[in-house]
Amino acid sequence: MRLLGFLNLKRISGQIAALVVASIVAIHLILTATFLLHRPDQTDPSVDRGHGQLAALAQLLGAAPAAERPRLFADIAQAFPQLHIESVAPGSGSTVSEADGPGLRSLHRHLGSNYKIFSLARDGDTQKIGIALPDGSMISADILRDQRQHSFRSGLWIITVLFAVISVTLLGLWAARALTAPLSSFAEAAESFSLGGATAPLPERGPEEIRSVAKAFNRMRERITTLIDDRTRMLAAISHDLRTPITRMRLRSEFIEDDAHRGRMLGDLDQMRSMLESVLSFLRNDRKLESMTLVDIATTLQLVADQFADMGYKVVYDGPEHAMATVRPDDLHRSITNLVENAARFGTETTIRLRMSPQTATIEIEDDGPGISDARKEVMLEPFVRGDDARNMDEAAGFGLGLSIARTIVQAHGGELSLHDRQPHGLIVRIQLPVRQHSRQSAA
Repeated sequence: MRLLGFLNLKRISGQIAALVVASIVAIHLILTATFLLHRPDQTDPSVDRGHGQLAALAQLLGAAPAAERPRLFADIAQAFPQLHIESVAPGSGSTVSEADGPGLRSLHRHLGSNYKIFSLARDGDTQKIGIALPDGSMISADILRDQRQHSFRSGLWIITVLFAVISVTLLGLWAARALTAPLSSFAEAAESFSLGGATAPLPERGPEEIRSVAKAFNRMRERITTLIDDRTRMLAAISHDLRTPITRMRLRSEFIEDDAHRGRMLGDLDQMRSMLESVLSFLRNDRKLESMTLVDIATTLQLVADQFADMGYKVVYDGPEHAMATVRPDDLHRSITNLVENAARFGTETTIRLRMSPQTATIEIEDDGPGISDARKEVMLEPFVRGDDARNMDEAAGFGLGLSIARTIVQAHGGELSLHDRQPHGLIVRIQLPVRQHSRQSAA
């Protein structure tokens, strides 16, 4: 049963086994086709090694009387000097067998059964053979050795190895793509994980193991989404329920005769309401979905600067008049507003600076406030962490959500938010956003 499971083509092990078998079959097919094309058992008719001439001359000498052969040897030496035909003593050499090459077998067929062929010597590509005539005398001749076997053994194996490497490489690339494509989809789905359901479920394809992982991932996403939905609904219900008693307490506070005490009570109630709205805004932030749009971010930054300037803050914009980038416009406006609000709260002058490059848009919000120490820069990006160390919250201190919300929005755009010191004092919040988005559909 375990062997059958190993050979199951739905599993990775079965697909790898099938790949190996397919590679072996492909190599054997290539070897067989090459062998049939080369046919080492057949003589190449396009190459003339003098076998036809030698057979005719040997038959001429065999049919001639012994007295005429010296004259024939002289005439043959003049007409066919490359064959080096001459008379030798009988009994020299060894009989040539059928296995010595298709060329000699072809010569033997030309001569007939009355003639015998002997191997005398070999010198490079030339082979000296002896031919026994029907009357028992022997002649020697030089012929070219059959190179077919050598060509087959060298060239064919090189071609075979080359084709084998190519076929295995192509099959390996195909298998690697077929097996890793589901894993790549899994990585992309995990990277673009969205709690708002904007992305489609991970396709359950590929080997059985990968399909199991895809099913588990989809179930996990459903459970996480359900958990977040339950949390958001619960907090929304709590917020709704708390608004009613806060409103009643505010009405009752109006009857407090002491003006100072009544003012402090109303201030605490307003702060509680503001805190509830900020927390709900932060919790709902990961559910807000907005499509990416090509936006003039320079105009957005100028608009934020003008809005704060109209409220009496000293906020200026420094950058190009127009700069296009693919962003979520409302989320970008919200994040810049939060950062400028923090800068205006702790400083007297704020500068919104924009610098563009072909790939990145760099936005800096610079203030002249007290700044943040290096030890607290990373901590300040966490939610509910405030810049002051006071135990009592007030409206100036805020609730520690502005930087966290801004960083979440920037990260959803595929960018980075970092804090830097300004000389001689102050803080620079630097945002780096990609000008073009590449299939990022996660929620802001």
